[in-house]
Amino acid sequence: MDNDMICKKIIPCLDLNNAVEMAKYYNDAGADEIAYFDSKATKDGREPNVAIIRQICDSVDIPLIACGGVRELEDVKKLLYAGASKVCMKSAALNTPELVTEASDRFGSERIICTIDLSECDDPVGYARKLKTLGAGELLLLHNNMVPEYLDIVKSIRENVALPVIVSTYSTNGEAVAEMLNETNAESISLYNLQKMDIMEIKQHCREANIDVDLFESSMPFEAFKLNSDGLIPCVTQHYKTGEVLMVAYMNKESYEKTIRTGRMTYWSRSRNELWTKGDTSGHYQFVKSLTIDCDKDTILAKVSQIGAACHTGSRTCFFTDLVRKEYNDTNPMKVFEEVYNTIRDRKDQPGDDSYTNYLFGKGIDKILKKVGEGATEIVIAAKNPDSEDIKYEISDFLYHLMCLMVERGISWKDITEELADRR
Repeated sequence: MDNDMICKKIIPCLDLNNAVEMAKYYNDAGADEIAYFDSKATKDGREPNVAIIRQICDSVDIPLIACGGVRELEDVKKLLYAGASKVCMKSAALNTPELVTEASDRFGSERIICTIDLSECDDPVGYARKLKTLGAGELLLLHNNMVPEYLDIVKSIRENVALPVIVSTYSTNGEAVAEMLNETNAESISLYNLQKMDIMEIKQHCREANIDVDLFESSMPFEAFKLNSDGLIPCVTQHYKTGEVLMVAYMNKESYEKTIRTGRMTYWSRSRNELWTKGDTSGHYQFVKSLTIDCDKDTILAKVSQIGAACHTGSRTCFFTDLVRKEYNDTNPMKVFEEVYNTIRDRKDQPGDDSYTNYLFGKGIDKILKKVGEGATEIVIAAKNPDSEDIKYEISDFLYHLMCLMVERGISWKDITEELADRR
């Protein structure tokens, strides 16, 4: 996607009932950010559901805005530490204005969004100015219906208050979304709808209205590729995270351009002599993460997010039949960490046996912390021993107990690797 320009953002709002599933879908389907509104926390007066925020963030690559249930600084901290990129507050900003300043000073104004309900606020422009003074970094403007007065108010806030604005709509019509972005000149638009929306189609309407949105654009025309005698180019399709080769198929100009336009892998079926969007029949879509051409410009490498199985046989990948094989060690360190972590988490979620892991979780956090502390001490002692086997064993033991602690406190390897990546 073209990231050189400042693009308008399309932000779907997630439903409470199937938030993780919808988050995964929109992560692949072209959303720029997603928003999760915890209406139960707002209505019932309970704390924000940090666990669901963590689940969503573990499932997606795009930023998450956490909305609802914020009443004090600790709520903001918990949501951000759970993985949310930004926290949005409405009633808290009205009832405790100093909280906006405290949160902004602590975590940065760019992470604090304040909501203005234009159907309730008597002086939205004045209130927007106040929120900016308090430290808000962005404004979310809510409304009941799209009426001319709403557009006028939004434009007035845009002209008089120098803060990024998110407008909102219940419409899923691409032309209506484009019209609102054009009329308001807002930086982002939040879409409130419980059905799965075709974000790429909405973005296409925006682009046709000369609105800069983040869409796939090929760096070279299809005519620059070297095709085979049938006018096709082979495409090797690979999982974008694991690097696993999923399948090989062919593309012509029409399928390539549809892939670019929709963000879903579309091939040319040589047997049926027709376009073939992977997943239209099975639901096992391949959402594009990147397309790369090789040095000879005669083969495409597609990195995708694969839904379900890639192979028509039901196998995860089409490459499952060994022809020849030499034994080798293909251990992937990160995969091992993930597998052990998932086993530990499964033991915690489904206790019932007499395993050591269940024993630890049964004893609680203090026992786990004691084992982590003992493990760290054993590493120090082993490091003084010239026998490297001892330190290898102690580090492994320590990492196991550390993962028990991570599971107990809801920390994933994704959280850790992202934090380390930010420090590079």
